[in-house]
Amino acid sequence: MAPYQSLEEYNIEITNEVKQRFSGIIDEIGEDVSREGLVKTPERAAKAMLFLTQGYKQDAEGVLRSAMFKESYNEMVIVKDIELYSLCEHHMLPFFGKAHIAYIPNGHIVGLSKLPRVVDIFARRLQVQERLTEQVLDCINDTLKPQGVAVVIEAAHMCMMMRGVQKQNSVTTTSGFRGAFERQETRNEFLRLIGGDFHS
Repeated sequence: MAPYQSLEEYNIEITNEVKQRFSGIIDEIGEDVSREGLVKTPERAAKAMLFLTQGYKQDAEGVLRSAMFKESYNEMVIVKDIELYSLCEHHMLPFFGKAHIAYIPNGHIVGLSKLPRVVDIFARRLQVQERLTEQVLDCINDTLKPQGVAVVIEAAHMCMMMRGVQKQNSVTTTSGFRGAFERQETRNEFLRLIGGDFHS
């Protein structure tokens, strides 16, 4: 399923159901949902939530399979600084940052735009950063069957910045490695090429 392109593509029945839930939440926190500034907020919030969770309806492996090409190239391929936006499943507040992906082909390469698409598909769900990292890693590894895959995600979490400990400058880094990247030399080359201040 392709990303939503226009408001007309939102399922009316589901949108109305989510809209009613948001209307109830606004009422329960003490606001007047009939106030001019809030009249359309439940519908807007419903459509925003459906957009931000559309990854449940998308097939990441299918996206990769649609653009696999036979090639003899067998050196590291890196796509770095992939923007990502997701929702923390614990508080449903955003976390955002960037992903860095590398793989070493084993007979097949993939269209470069498909790697950011895979990140988006898994990010557009209720998530924790650790699982997001593993899902992206496993999808590429299981579908392309490369010699190795590496994924590093760096993100800031609004649940830490807006509430709780309220630490504005904290960044969380998660990583995962398969195959050739489990070797220290290959892993260090990847970390050096993405330019991060990582210690292994």
